[in-house]
Amino acid sequence: MKVDEIRSKSKQEILDEIEASRRELLNVRFQWQAGESRDPTQRKDIKRSIARLATILREMDLGISKHPGAKE
Repeated sequence: MKVDEIRSKSKQEILDEIEASRRELLNVRFQWQAGESRDPTQRKDIKRSIARLATILREMDLGISKHPGAKE
């Protein structure tokens, strides 16, 4: 998901997306332990997605605008 798409969402939608990504990461970890999946990039991408969502959520809390061309 792109940053602009995330920024257009509401705070609750971002929180829901974070929760869904954490559940997905948990499922990938279980698959990893069971030997069903051995793709480390999948875990890495989910972790990055969670971090991206959390960063944008924090920006919203602090009132920081990171839109290109936005006047401060």
